[in-house]
Amino acid sequence: MSVRPFAESDTDAFQRLRRLAFSATDGLGSPQAWSGLVAEDASGVVGALRAWDYRQFFGGRAVPCGGVASVVVLPHVGGQGVARDLLRASVRMMREAGQPVSALYPTVPAVYQRHGWEQVGALERLPVPIDVLTRLRPELPVRPAAESDLPALHAAYLRTAARVDGMLDRCGPAFTLGDVLDLDFVHVVEGRTGLRGYLTADRRSDALVVHDVIADDATTATALLASLGSWSSVAAEVTLRLIDPAVELLLARTATAIDVHPWMLRVVDLPAAVAARGWPAVSSARPFAVDIEITDSDAPWHAGRHRLVWDGEKVTCEPGGSGDVRLGPRGLAAWFACAADTHTLRRAGLLTGGPADGLDTLTGGRRLVRMADEF
Repeated sequence: MSVRPFAESDTDAFQRLRRLAFSATDGLGSPQAWSGLVAEDASGVVGALRAWDYRQFFGGRAVPCGGVASVVVLPHVGGQGVARDLLRASVRMMREAGQPVSALYPTVPAVYQRHGWEQVGALERLPVPIDVLTRLRPELPVRPAAESDLPALHAAYLRTAARVDGMLDRCGPAFTLGDVLDLDFVHVVEGRTGLRGYLTADRRSDALVVHDVIADDATTATALLASLGSWSSVAAEVTLRLIDPAVELLLARTATAIDVHPWMLRVVDLPAAVAARGWPAVSSARPFAVDIEITDSDAPWHAGRHRLVWDGEKVTCEPGGSGDVRLGPRGLAAWFACAADTHTLRRAGLLTGGPADGLDTLTGGRRLVRMADEF
């Protein structure tokens, strides 16, 4: 069995694997938007995966990210290490593509944990009774979006997404701005200086599925949510995909069970990831350094000792140091994403060695990590 890069001639075989594993009937999308791998033996292609070309916000900056998806291995070669070889090769592929982090939605988390991915966040959906929205009292007018609104719509999205670690920036070949207008509802609120926010949604059966509520302030969010209230005669519930914590606070009294779809992160290349990430939490600290040692057999290029240095202006990752604090790839992912502080990682056995408070000073410790796009 061997693993090699995906070629155009593999399209039919890859589509068949996706159909068998996921009942997928959609196409593979733009070949510029992802890179793929296939595993083959004498019988042909027996496994595959792809990594989307994304950028994911951490610390207010968009970090190049490989979005691993469509990981599939035919049952008759299960247990032969095909998934292992695909995942190891994907880490190398993403590093070569300049993607220092990788995200994925796991079907079998333990498989990905063995190769350095760790759960750090979730895609969350909140069911809201529609009569709650009918009681909102909007103070601003709402109108349907037009094609001319698309750049302002995306700019509004970025204003919110950049403040939520884990969110994709929806730039690049994997995203087409105009696709949003194919949804059933795209409502916008205008201000004196431009768009204050927007809402996107689809009508499904007896519910409304809200994809984005992006608002610069509570008045805008209230107007957008209230715009759905007129559907109360045919829809009993609104399912709201959560992005902005401020919208949750606005609807906190209506919260019931939240549907949670966990996702995982891996640091593919630590020095490059440190250079790409934002570090706003450390901006007021005096210069300092933290010595760490990374163990990572699937990414040997960043295994070993590093010194994380805050010089008063930027954070860098330099080779060397004493290796006082020791992390494997799972602990490294959870720390980098701010999904856990170092005290939690130590109790979980994902961090060992000397005092690690400096790592929390760099990131600011644990905070909300969320993604709203599925792949």
